[in-house]
Amino acid sequence: MEYIVSARKYRPLSFDTVVGQAALTTTLKNAVKSGKLAHAYLFCGPRGVGKTTCARIFAKAINCQNPTAEGEACNECESCQSFNEQRSLNIFELDAASNNSVEHIKTLMEQTRIPPQLGKYKVFIIDEVHMLSTAAFNAFLKTLEEPPAHVIFILATTEKHKILPTILSRCQIYDFERMTIRNTIDHLKHVAEQEGIKYEEQALAVIAEKADGGMRDALSIFDQAASFCQGNITYDKVIEDLNVLDAENYFKIVDLSINNKVSDIMVLLNSVINKGFDGGLLIQGLAKHVRNVLMARDPQTLPLLEVSDQMRQRYEEQAKRCKISFLYDALKLMNQCDINYRQSSNKRLLVELTLIQVAQITQPAEEGASAGRKPRRLKSLFKNLIQQSQPKKTTAPQVAAAERAVSTPAVNSAAKAGGITSQPAPATTRTISGIGFSWNKLGQKDSPKKSGMQIIPGSINLPTGQDHTNDAQFSQTDLEFQWMSMCNRMPQKLSGIATRMKNMNPTITDFPAIEIMVDNDLIKQEIEDIKGSITKTLQIYLHNNQLHIEVIVSEQQEMPKILSRREQYEEMAENNPAVAKLQQALDLELA
Repeated sequence: MEYIVSARKYRPLSFDTVVGQAALTTTLKNAVKSGKLAHAYLFCGPRGVGKTTCARIFAKAINCQNPTAEGEACNECESCQSFNEQRSLNIFELDAASNNSVEHIKTLMEQTRIPPQLGKYKVFIIDEVHMLSTAAFNAFLKTLEEPPAHVIFILATTEKHKILPTILSRCQIYDFERMTIRNTIDHLKHVAEQEGIKYEEQALAVIAEKADGGMRDALSIFDQAASFCQGNITYDKVIEDLNVLDAENYFKIVDLSINNKVSDIMVLLNSVINKGFDGGLLIQGLAKHVRNVLMARDPQTLPLLEVSDQMRQRYEEQAKRCKISFLYDALKLMNQCDINYRQSSNKRLLVELTLIQVAQITQPAEEGASAGRKPRRLKSLFKNLIQQSQPKKTTAPQVAAAERAVSTPAVNSAAKAGGITSQPAPATTRTISGIGFSWNKLGQKDSPKKSGMQIIPGSINLPTGQDHTNDAQFSQTDLEFQWMSMCNRMPQKLSGIATRMKNMNPTITDFPAIEIMVDNDLIKQEIEDIKGSITKTLQIYLHNNQLHIEVIVSEQQEMPKILSRREQYEEMAENNPAVAKLQQALDLELA
């Protein structure tokens, strides 16, 4: 007896046997019962969900001479029997993938003029209609807009976005849904029982998940697994045959991460990679597993798990052991790893680091400097290093003066509110070098009344006032270091001039005179506008009050003229007359 694959053998023959499309089949049956049929239908959706099958069932029901009360075909009349025996003259199928030219569509349109010999309608099923060329669509458009009364078109496609909008607007559109894992498992159970094959529900769940929403794919994988398992489909044999990573690995990784067992996770990862599985596949599967655990924590989200009943129970058990904060952080880490996986040059290291971070989410706080667990905060470390490299701190009298200067505006405002008139504090008490500085007036010329220049702020422990060492020696290296540090500290609104200054190279000419070379007068003017602040900053950080800056514009060298080939030859002939004689003797021409 000829063997027929399950996808063909168990292809639905009626609306009631169609799996997972209850809403669409109900609508089509009601249309058949009421006789309110459109002239064009468009069935669209993923592969293997029943588009062409429903089109055939619908076409048979339309021409059935004795339809049932539910809108199904009777399968007894001459029209139904001729369709079942594939000799019907009223139902035509066209594969648009191989018949996509204008000539094929014109031939099809000529057939629409002939009325049906048996039944009420001639039904044209065009599969993969998105493969038609633009010219074929345009040729088909007029007939689709005003077809004969006895013609019905049923179009099927997996890519609705490739169809012209003028075609879509003339069709009733039916969007088919992907098969759920639950529906796929139930249908595979029915097929297995009909074939006398033993099975484990967890094994069928793996097949359904591998099919990714396509019933035809699920039946094809089922036949493959049945051949490999020889009539007894078990979970272990299915994952071996399909080369699927065992879900038990994900449960183990989560349990080990909760207990912070990094070493065991690394051993498990090594065994998974040695079996031939990719690290990125492990991260993707683990992220999906953690998502399912998160859904299993709440009874409201539990129906979102498209798994078997046995797996749903395991997810619920593990969800009770996991804190929700752990699941959130783990999902965030694995999503970031998935994003960076393709660009990573050391993919295994990236996966290992991600799993280590997941295992440290529930790690308690570090218990000492050598605990070797969570990384130490870097902020305090950098703070100490910067403090060591900065000049001396502000003296106590300067701090006291700063406090008086800062508090003066508040005291004055309070006095005015109470009707008390107070004399303003002297200017010297309000302006202290290094305290209350601002870059708002750097572009203005320094006022004669101002007691001191503003300086560029530092990040930590900015020197204030004058240091007792005001004539210290500094080297070119010190100058370049402080120059670059000053550029990095400049505020955002001066980022443009700061970027240019980073490319400049200040030079000590006649100590402590400093020379800055710029390219043009425009940049020189920008430097001159903030020259006072630059000078003051370098004086404080280099501990030399005699330091001064001179900005000069570099001289533009004249570019030599580029000679053409003829000019080069004329210059050679002028310098060496023998070249000209050679040209005349050989009658040469310059190319």
